[in-house]
Amino acid sequence: MRLTTIDLSIIALYFIMMVVIGIVMKNQAKKSKDSYLLGGKKLPWYMLGLSDASDMFDISGTMLLVSMAFLYGFKSVWIPWMWPVFNQVFLMVFLSKWLRRSNATTGAEWLGTRFGLTDKGVRQSHAIVVVFALMLCIGYMAYAFVGVGEFLEIFIPYQTIKDIFPFLDQNLEQFTIGTQQYTDALIAAKHFTAQFYGVSICLIATFYSIVGGMHGIVLADFIKYMIMIVCSLFVGTIAMNALADSGIVLADKMPLGWDDPLFGMELGLDWQNILADAQVKLERDGYKLFSAVVAMMFFSGVLKSLAGPAPNYDCQKILSTKSPEEASKMSGFISIILLPIRYFMTMGLCILGVLYFKDLDLGHTADGVNFESIMPAVISKYLPVGLVGLVLAGFLGAFMSNFSGTLNAGQAYIVNDIYLKYFKPEASRKQIINMGYVSGIVMVILGVGLGLLIKDVNMIFNIITAGLYGGFVCANVLKWYWWRFNANGFFWGMFAGIVASAIPPALSVSGVTHYFDGTRMLYFFPIFFLIQFIACVVGSYAAPPTNTDTLVNFYKTVRPWGFWKPIRDIAQQQDPTVERNKNFGVNMANVAMGITGQILLTLLPMYFILSKWIGFGIVLALLAVIFIVMKKTWWNRLTDF
Repeated sequence: MRLTTIDLSIIALYFIMMVVIGIVMKNQAKKSKDSYLLGGKKLPWYMLGLSDASDMFDISGTMLLVSMAFLYGFKSVWIPWMWPVFNQVFLMVFLSKWLRRSNATTGAEWLGTRFGLTDKGVRQSHAIVVVFALMLCIGYMAYAFVGVGEFLEIFIPYQTIKDIFPFLDQNLEQFTIGTQQYTDALIAAKHFTAQFYGVSICLIATFYSIVGGMHGIVLADFIKYMIMIVCSLFVGTIAMNALADSGIVLADKMPLGWDDPLFGMELGLDWQNILADAQVKLERDGYKLFSAVVAMMFFSGVLKSLAGPAPNYDCQKILSTKSPEEASKMSGFISIILLPIRYFMTMGLCILGVLYFKDLDLGHTADGVNFESIMPAVISKYLPVGLVGLVLAGFLGAFMSNFSGTLNAGQAYIVNDIYLKYFKPEASRKQIINMGYVSGIVMVILGVGLGLLIKDVNMIFNIITAGLYGGFVCANVLKWYWWRFNANGFFWGMFAGIVASAIPPALSVSGVTHYFDGTRMLYFFPIFFLIQFIACVVGSYAAPPTNTDTLVNFYKTVRPWGFWKPIRDIAQQQDPTVERNKNFGVNMANVAMGITGQILLTLLPMYFILSKWIGFGIVLALLAVIFIVMKKTWWNRLTDF
């Protein structure tokens, strides 16, 4: 598709706004280290929540959600438990509040409040978290860099831009059309063009992120999310009108059970006589025994959620809030503002894909249709002039939100946990801000450099997310709930977990074996967790317990529930007013209601777009009940514990 002047003008205007934001917010960000990295801890919780939601409304994720909605219908609402999407519920109910009470700047600095600064294993545990965070940030930046370039190249192809930027011209005229040489040269030209787009957009995101700090990031995210709300409403409305005008009964075009979120032992969707490529994709995904897959996703998801946030933009937004109570409010607001808006667009694009599937110019893989190309194909062909530019501006903004949030997190770790901790503890405000600029540039060079060097960035992405996140869980669960767990146990648990969890995806993506493809990695999660648990326990008992004063101070400040009786007894001897946190039961009840509420918030726009008013009414009524109950059991009790 060739973008019109109107569409290109909208995109250009958006980019100009981002640059202006960086310039305007520069002085605000330069006030102090906290002002630069955490917005001075003065930003409203709803703005931070909206910013965090904006970071999650990304291009690659939305393309994946549209493809899942197309293939799995209403049952697709369960698949994001793989990530898990409900970690925000655990954060909302208690973990955001616990994390914010530390008053730390980064997740690595938080370790000092839990394990102290001098015990055995402290330096190693601090180092492994910093390395974990930086590798995660660089990997995500590389993945996002390649994704945004390839996405934009669909709408502004090589043939359109090569005359504007002559250095992109690969002289395809020297090859005969249809030959292998021509095909290879065209693929190389498209790849180079995508890299050019990626570098260009990264430079804009880098400018307002590095110069404007957290203030600039949050304001830019707010503007971008307002754009996405408008786009979602337009796309969903267009889909509803198209479905009504077509006179098509959607159930006749899709497999039986496609519009039902409930499921039995097996998935129960049969695409074979409707779209054979879809059936092949379902079998390759490995969701046939759907109840077993969902159960394993829930089990692993609960443990990942109990570990708290990974050291990325989500963690930084929590630490940027004004108070522990506002941290909880921010995490709760994310689901409310994100899920209905995102799925209104997701389902709208899905319905347009269903109605016009035969007319879409979809990409292909070795296994058939590339269903993730439904979203860009629908946008390019069936959205009106102007709205295409707005949607592209929104999604490019989504990339920049994710990129800038990740960059800010990486800067925080370099400045706070490397520069100030090991090189210049007494650095002046100006030196800290300048180091923030330098560290940001270094992070961008590493992230973009990785994206430029590696064509199949999914290989790196899979190793980092599966390996690092897999190794993250056990040590970060135990740190909250078991007093005897120490820095030595944390280090060995993280190390063993990362090594064990990284081996299967490394074997898979390197082509040694495809045994671990699809959902099979899920079934190995208990084994990886057991390895981590053994390493954590052995490592903890191989070193003395954490200093008692450190543990007592942590318990009195954070006030967690769990296995803390020996420390609680000492704390109560020192201060009889210290009370035991008895909120485990109500916290778990709120978690259960929150997870249910997330599913309902996802289903709400899906029922609405299909005009299934009975289902919509039931979902709305259940949501109202959950909101009323949680107003009493969660919102009104935010200051209790």
